[in-house]
Amino acid sequence: MKPFYEHITIGAGCSVRVFHRKLSRIPFEWHRHPEYELTLTMNSCGKRYIGDAIATYGNDDLVLVPPDLPHTWSSNRSIERGAPQTAVVIWFEGDWVRRLASCCPEYELLHGLLRRSGCGLAFSAQAGAMMRGWLPALLSDAPRERLHAALDILCALAQEDGQPLASPSAFAGGASGLPSGYQPERFNRVLATIDARFAEALTLDALAAAGSMSARSLNRHFQQHVGESVGQYLTRVRIAHACRLLSDTTLGISVVAAQSGYGSLAHFGRQFRALKGMTPTQYRSEFSGTEPPAAGATDLETRPPSLERTAGGRYKAARNVSRT
Repeated sequence: MKPFYEHITIGAGCSVRVFHRKLSRIPFEWHRHPEYELTLTMNSCGKRYIGDAIATYGNDDLVLVPPDLPHTWSSNRSIERGAPQTAVVIWFEGDWVRRLASCCPEYELLHGLLRRSGCGLAFSAQAGAMMRGWLPALLSDAPRERLHAALDILCALAQEDGQPLASPSAFAGGASGLPSGYQPERFNRVLATIDARFAEALTLDALAAAGSMSARSLNRHFQQHVGESVGQYLTRVRIAHACRLLSDTTLGISVVAAQSGYGSLAHFGRQFRALKGMTPTQYRSEFSGTEPPAAGATDLETRPPSLERTAGGRYKAARNVSRT
């Protein structure tokens, strides 16, 4: 399924946008946007989709999503019956945070948070409970108070452990999650080779040659910059491509396996299940029965109307509390 592009507006005179959403249930809304998004979900249980990572979530679910990584939550029940399911979202631009961190040493640790969030980060329920303590200020009518709370939350999370979520090639553009310029040029050539030729029978020696280095040096670079072996990284890229084919097309599982670099369907199934915790068929079924929302007019005070569905099946403007 192709992710819908959501247009986020940050109001004049503001650095961040805070969105307070209350619903009887959280619908499946597969979308992306160029801003970072920090979302705290409360009184809700269901499935969380971040790129090609699908997981169950519960109360105080706290996730930082990087730009252009498709994502959505989809609830199946409320924890407290009769009370609304709630999501508090902070949207902000990466360039703004990097400028702030560069000129104010008090915020330098935010550089590390953005680097770690390249494939999305899920924080502990304890971190989610911590963010709840800032909600009165974060939902204030005063923009300066909201900004102060948002920065305090981000600085606190910069010192928290987080679980990486998506594969490096799970972004809407399909490019590697390791941007050029952050690693030595020779290593970038290897990443580019994997991104372009992952469906082929790549060998360690061939990849090392692409980077004009020895196989031993290549392995050392992968451990240093990626935190895993060449083989593990290649597997994640292949499975990420398979995930896109499973969600975006109706190709047979054997065709998906072949186009993802697997000559053996059984081997594909084993590696897919090891990484995703489900079979390829089960993964595809997670996206079945959903359709991308249609575009609509934008109201600067609400979430884009295309992401709210009426009882008749059409999408309309959200009637949720939104602050810019």
